[in-house]
Amino acid sequence: MEVDTGMPLPKTQHACSVCLPTWDAVLGYEEKRDKVIRRMRAGYPRFFLHPATERLFAEATGALADKGSRVVVFPSRDAAQRAQRFVEKRSGSASRIASYEGLQALVVSEADYPVAMEYWRYTGEIVSSRQAERVIHGQETRGFGVRSLRSRLAAFGNDAPEDVFLYENGMASMFAIYRVLTKLFPGKKSLQLEFPYVDAMRVQNFFGNGVVFLTEAEGESFVEALRRIAKGEFSAVFCEAPSNPLLRTVDIAAVSEACRDGGVPLVVDDTICSVANVQVNKYADVVTSSLTKWVSGKGDVMAGQVTLCPESPMYSELLAFFGEDCPGGTRLFASDARVLARNISSFNRRIRESNANGEALADYLLAHPAVEKIWYPKFTTPGLYNAIKRKGGGYGGLMSLVLKNRKKTAKFYDALRMSKGPSLGTDFSIACPYTLLAHYDELEWAEGCGVDRHMIRISAGSEKSEQLLACLEEALELL
Repeated sequence: MEVDTGMPLPKTQHACSVCLPTWDAVLGYEEKRDKVIRRMRAGYPRFFLHPATERLFAEATGALADKGSRVVVFPSRDAAQRAQRFVEKRSGSASRIASYEGLQALVVSEADYPVAMEYWRYTGEIVSSRQAERVIHGQETRGFGVRSLRSRLAAFGNDAPEDVFLYENGMASMFAIYRVLTKLFPGKKSLQLEFPYVDAMRVQNFFGNGVVFLTEAEGESFVEALRRIAKGEFSAVFCEAPSNPLLRTVDIAAVSEACRDGGVPLVVDDTICSVANVQVNKYADVVTSSLTKWVSGKGDVMAGQVTLCPESPMYSELLAFFGEDCPGGTRLFASDARVLARNISSFNRRIRESNANGEALADYLLAHPAVEKIWYPKFTTPGLYNAIKRKGGGYGGLMSLVLKNRKKTAKFYDALRMSKGPSLGTDFSIACPYTLLAHYDELEWAEGCGVDRHMIRISAGSEKSEQLLACLEEALELL
């Protein structure tokens, strides 16, 4: 309902998403229309300052900044220093760092504040809303059994706890591995295979030597990419398995072989279907995951994971870096770690339910006469997906679709009785007009990469399949 525009999704204090229930609300959000922006009470934490985090910034600004300056607060001095270098490189302006209530504050000019917030967004090195609350109220945080949490998460992929490192969110995990690989292979560009999540490309563009992007890893261009990998041309190869939002899977075995031949590290992100469904650690050097999504499943805490693969030729070097970068195995705030530990107890059950619902919805949409195309691992590069599908795993709960009549997409979206907003992997189903939310300022470029501007992405939750199918049928019947 339109009255829900801007409300937290789910309706909890630390929600990681926001309700955008109509097509017009999405456009209003992207175009910064006042009638939508003033109703925003939540948002994805890298993009939107939680009220507690906003208050923390304001209090730090009042304590540390002169007139015409603002403050962005970071969780560690290393993060603040990296942000400072990013801002000074982009703007040429000086800035300073100051300690603030156990955190680190970057003091920048008013003009440079948006650049500092780009660093906050792209890298994920952020202060969580729970951490901000405790700092504001002067509360101490008790320790948490991180080794136990690492062990539980490692068990999902049959990994060793000492090979698992926890970060503030999925992008912080990806940024950490990118930092070490650009250090180990200076001067080289990275290679991105298949269309990725938007900020994965921005990290590679802004924080290293640039990126070579292969939109579709197939045919002659893919063969040429394998040849270049085997020659050692790149600092790293990045891919998602499968990709977001096109649900395509690369030939990871072939890429892995070329990477080993060329001494190029392979970084695979398994977020979209989760470690419960795909097994890539025998091919990759590093696996990254956004635990915010399926693993947590509740939409109320951010976290990311880096998993090192012992068979990697670079294992010892990577282990040394992460031992220093992530002391004790975690950079998660203790309160967030506790929430994550509680949430993961239902992970296996939720994945089974989302797998079943996802397959049922995808089968229904594939056969529906109003649907032009459906992207889902069962139908999109199925042989390559099945090659990495874990024994007993499924095809996941995420799918994308476009209607034959694009002009009716807004009507379909408005009529769809599901939660609607950014993010995925929650135990409640959630839909969004993916391309509008992720690529609003570059729609033509995205369409040139095969990502239709009218694409709707659906993340199937744990509801009864009959209920979800009825919601789709009802919305499609109105077209």
